[in-house]
Amino acid sequence: MPCATPSSWWWLVGTFTDAVAVDAATLELLGQVKVPTSHHHEDGVAHGIVEALGRLLEEIDCDPQDVAFLAHGTTQATNALLEGDVATTGLIGIGTGPGAVLTRRLAALGKLELTPGKRLPLVYAHVPDHRDRDAVGQAADSLVRQGAEVLVASEPFSVDRPEGEEAVLEAARGHGLPMTAGHEITSLYGLHKRTRTAVVNAAILPRMLATADLVDASITRAGVTAPLMVMRCDGGVMSLDEMRRRPLLTILSGPAAGVAGALMQERISEGVFLETGGTSTDISVVRRGKVAVQHATVLGKKSYLNALDVRTVGVGGGSMVRIGDGANRTVTGVGPRSAHIAGLPYACFASVEELRDATVGTIRPMADDPADYAVLDAAGGRFAITMTCAANALGLVPEGDFARCDPQVARAALAPLAALLGTDVDGAATQLLDAGVEQVKTVVDAMVGDYRLDEDTAVLVGGGGGAASVTPHLARLTGFEGRIARHSEVISPIGVALALVREQIERIIPGAGQEQILAVRAEAEAAVVAQGAAAEGVEVEVTVDPQTSKVRAVATGATELRTQDRAHRTDDGERLRNAAASLKTDASAVEVLAAAGAHTVYGTEVRRRLRATRRPVRVVDADGVVRLHVADAHVESTTVADAPGVLARLVKEKTSYGDGGVRAPAVRLLLGSRIADLSGVLEPEPLLALARGELRSRGGAEPVVAVVEVRS
Repeated sequence: MPCATPSSWWWLVGTFTDAVAVDAATLELLGQVKVPTSHHHEDGVAHGIVEALGRLLEEIDCDPQDVAFLAHGTTQATNALLEGDVATTGLIGIGTGPGAVLTRRLAALGKLELTPGKRLPLVYAHVPDHRDRDAVGQAADSLVRQGAEVLVASEPFSVDRPEGEEAVLEAARGHGLPMTAGHEITSLYGLHKRTRTAVVNAAILPRMLATADLVDASITRAGVTAPLMVMRCDGGVMSLDEMRRRPLLTILSGPAAGVAGALMQERISEGVFLETGGTSTDISVVRRGKVAVQHATVLGKKSYLNALDVRTVGVGGGSMVRIGDGANRTVTGVGPRSAHIAGLPYACFASVEELRDATVGTIRPMADDPADYAVLDAAGGRFAITMTCAANALGLVPEGDFARCDPQVARAALAPLAALLGTDVDGAATQLLDAGVEQVKTVVDAMVGDYRLDEDTAVLVGGGGGAASVTPHLARLTGFEGRIARHSEVISPIGVALALVREQIERIIPGAGQEQILAVRAEAEAAVVAQGAAAEGVEVEVTVDPQTSKVRAVATGATELRTQDRAHRTDDGERLRNAAASLKTDASAVEVLAAAGAHTVYGTEVRRRLRATRRPVRVVDADGVVRLHVADAHVESTTVADAPGVLARLVKEKTSYGDGGVRAPAVRLLLGSRIADLSGVLEPEPLLALARGELRSRGGAEPVVAVVEVRS
């Protein structure tokens, strides 16, 4: 049987390198392997990567040349900062007069604390005039003598006038060190924050460059010719060359990998993704088919790094139950200590014989911990009573799940605790899960409110090896639909294998006009195409914030090798059923409103007493995925040739006016395989200009569907 064309991935976690292969046509998991991470090999972690790749290809009976797409996720940048293992950074400040005062203050970035007692190794030199090559050379010489391994140039307002930073780096190029400029990392104003982001990026640059070169060479020697991509912290991937320029984008990419897997494999369009390990749960949001991203905090300070908004709760599958003392014993909490930290096995994975004669005791897992963590002392030794034990006792862990055990053993493990609490096994297990999941629920409730998720359609999806210990019970408590992701224990590697090429461009443009907005959009689109994305499939979302004058364009696209026709295409009936399920109504109440290319628009009516009728719609793609849902929308079909006039009329009719000013409607255009999201633009003229830009390269007879949502 011929080899299916896989997309392969590896992920560095602790002492192991995990690799998965995913079929590029069906997105199904083909195989997975785990090998020890080769930290001490002469080729470093690259050796373990090649070993994992070789075993994986052998397992699925494929040759290296069969690999169509290769994506690499790494915790190396995060670990470097956590461990303080960074390069000494030489910072060259540029400026005279008031500008000199601002840049000289940047020397204080050397006070940034990496780890307790260890600060960012930074040396500073100043040049008044970037055109003075001798002064620049002397400054660079001074920094190298002080141990600089990488150079950064920074100047006020370099986002508008980058020639100063560029000239300094060009003059210093003879030293042979890696170099970067502040404006290359971000184009946002704010000298101190911009330079801080650039300096942290530079501090991990040499280490990341060395690893990237080893990985690239090792993969080439292994016979793989597919392009190598690297996971970003905002849920996308970037080219290896882009990673060499901005390694900081790989920091915090662990949680981003999981939510990318949920987006692509589980097809979430609105909801919360919970990745649960043994000790903690990472919580992130998907809203209208996109991950929630914000400026990340790095080394305790806000940066200009766009990363997944992930919030971590110290509750996982291995979290231990805590009980009070006194006559009326109760469950007082769960975690943050886990069985792993306490060095104990889970009680539910013991045998019935090992649990014979079990009694409940309490311990202090760490020296500074309270002595209220419950354990079982039994014939087979000491065991931890965990969230996973409770979930198995209640039958919440499905067959085949990574954390599944014999439910009867789990119930035997909970029986001594139940007797101590004065309840039955179900009651004890429920108390345990209530105490642990309540901590997660608090964060989930906050994120649902912060991002204004549609509570009628939002779902909870659990990933990670401990998913079954949190997500099913949380669904019971919240009333949200909940499910555990397929292959939940490897959802992160799957996420990297399936992630799309992504780039985000941000500019501060006071009073931004049509041409400036279109220029930012074009820059983002060109950036992902340059990294290998197929131009015809690139989607760009543009947001214009009139309060901050920030113009943001987020472009995403698949590589050429991943845009092949999918082997699986849903039929009309399946797409209708998926739309009806999302609309939470019977399929007989749903109608097809429009269709264009790969997308079909379904809608229904919700009649409300004393209130206007609402018309929710769902846009479903050819794979049956709900790509867009709108609570109340007007849908109109047209052609590319007629679309400018139709859109001008719709925007005029649906624009709202009020104390907050003019607010154009939220417009999305369905064009071929793309959804052009123009909802981030509030003013009519720039909105229509962006729409014309989306239509420009299309044939006049091509169908277009406009989904228009009036803003309140």
